[in-house]
Amino acid sequence: MLERIQILICGGTGCLSSHSKEIKAKFEETLDLMSMRDEVGLVLTGCFGLCEKGPVVIVYPDETFYSHVTINDVKKICEEHLLKGRPVESLMIKNPEDKTRIKNMSQLKFYSKQKRVALRNCGNINPLEIEEYIAKDGYLALGKVLAEMTPQDVVDEMIKSGLRGRGGGGFSTGKKWQFAKNSVSDKKYVICNADEGDPGAFMDRAVLEGDPHSVLEAMAICGYAIGSDQGYIYVRAEYPVAVERLKIAIEQAQSYGLLGNHLFGTDFNFNIDIRLGAGAFVCGEETALIASIEGYRGMPRLKPPFPAVRGLWGKPTNVNNVETFANVPVIFLKGADWFKTIGTEKSSGTKVFALGGKINNTGLVEVPMGTTLREIVFDIGGGIPNKRKFKAIQTGGPSGGCITEKDLDTPIDFENLTALGSMMGSGGMIIMDEDNCMVDVARFYLDFTVDESCGKCTPCREGTKQMLDILNRICDGFGTMEDIDELERLAHMIQETSLCGLGQTAPNPVLSTLKHFRHEYIAHVLEHTCPAGVCRELTNFVIDEHCIGCTKCARSCPVNAISGWPKQMHTIHLDLCIRCGACKKACPVNAITSQPMHQEVRS
Repeated sequence: MLERIQILICGGTGCLSSHSKEIKAKFEETLDLMSMRDEVGLVLTGCFGLCEKGPVVIVYPDETFYSHVTINDVKKICEEHLLKGRPVESLMIKNPEDKTRIKNMSQLKFYSKQKRVALRNCGNINPLEIEEYIAKDGYLALGKVLAEMTPQDVVDEMIKSGLRGRGGGGFSTGKKWQFAKNSVSDKKYVICNADEGDPGAFMDRAVLEGDPHSVLEAMAICGYAIGSDQGYIYVRAEYPVAVERLKIAIEQAQSYGLLGNHLFGTDFNFNIDIRLGAGAFVCGEETALIASIEGYRGMPRLKPPFPAVRGLWGKPTNVNNVETFANVPVIFLKGADWFKTIGTEKSSGTKVFALGGKINNTGLVEVPMGTTLREIVFDIGGGIPNKRKFKAIQTGGPSGGCITEKDLDTPIDFENLTALGSMMGSGGMIIMDEDNCMVDVARFYLDFTVDESCGKCTPCREGTKQMLDILNRICDGFGTMEDIDELERLAHMIQETSLCGLGQTAPNPVLSTLKHFRHEYIAHVLEHTCPAGVCRELTNFVIDEHCIGCTKCARSCPVNAISGWPKQMHTIHLDLCIRCGACKKACPVNAITSQPMHQEVRS
């Protein structure tokens, strides 16, 4: 008997925005017309990871990988591939080296160095069907824990695994559970922190959308370990798909008796509720998150006491983020010893990263700890687009720092990234090329931090604003060398005196760019130029002799500041130019360069 054909369609937010739900409906309609509906399984899954190629459709059992699929492609796939057995090569990804078509997932370099643990079910199951999660050994870990282990056994196994918090702090998950277990109280709580707020980060969202039951199961295991019967998932309201799938997952788990009272016939009870956040970045800090759940403004508080002692409504509370919880069930299924075989001595397991910025393979990746940055950027990420040169990578979002070419061979773990002046963070990775101005990058992140500061402590509220004012002056051409010194002084002061992690790490992007790219700051101050041609007030755009007269620059200019005939060299009229850079991005032959403004213009 032939194996049944299964079509998996990415149902992550990115692909949904590109009409993957409508693509599934078109498959259903077309297969009905071809009388093949009963022969083909159709599943809308979570994120496959290779977001740049979405919408993605994978046909099993041969793992044929189709990218950038549109509604108009569905009929061709059905008629050629499903009916005639001839895969549609025009929809397959091209090998960048020899331009041949890559026919299935196993041939994609993007996946070759990955190891999916937290993302093990994302893209493989229908997140709306609990039966598919159960078929992948779902809730087996919870059953094992309740039937065979004491709460202390559970905590000991977590400590033994070496799992560290994946939300940025990197603290031992098992020790955190131990602290909460040791606290004596009539009521305890488990909180899943799904308030993912870093620019460019979408790891937690992908897990909640593609495998929500793994988080529910892990929270129940944690509840049993610390003595809690109530859990909360704090998720930002900007994640409507994740929220919807979480609600469905909770209802299904309750109907199967996997949440609620007397789980697996024991005396253990555990319920989970959802609380929506309004998108405040500071609520990613656990005490601010707790305040928000309680109905107060999300503002951090002094620690100690830590939440494990005095948390939600004054009761002992354990807070872990989504990715941390996603690792828990598999640890109890395969054992702590197995988990420790992955990664490094001090950082066991894997880490999920969201690749963004100037990278060919934008998307979600999961690699063993100890994988080098170079492997992620150039092997998995596919390198820099348009033959541009790699310049830096920002890890840890607004709380992290930039890492340059000389450190790309550093194995990734918590200690190594911190030693480089950056941090793991929740897992955002923004790649920058030679066209990025590092002063502007620092300004971007600091502008975000200023906007997101809760305002409770003066160093963060006032100090970051002063730093941003200085960066704006430098980018506008009015900075001085004294401003650079003042930036460093303020940065160190804010690091040492801010109340919470947001303020303490806010200066990191400025300090790391000053360390590695001080020459760009000096160029802005002394030469009144932006070497990358990004800062508008310091840049003029000029067309050189390499112009082929394709007219793309003129067509992209929003103010009609470019003139010239087809196939002839064009000219930018500087009196009309608003220095937006649209022409430079549009030019296919790099004939548009940025040149410094005359110094007297800025004086």
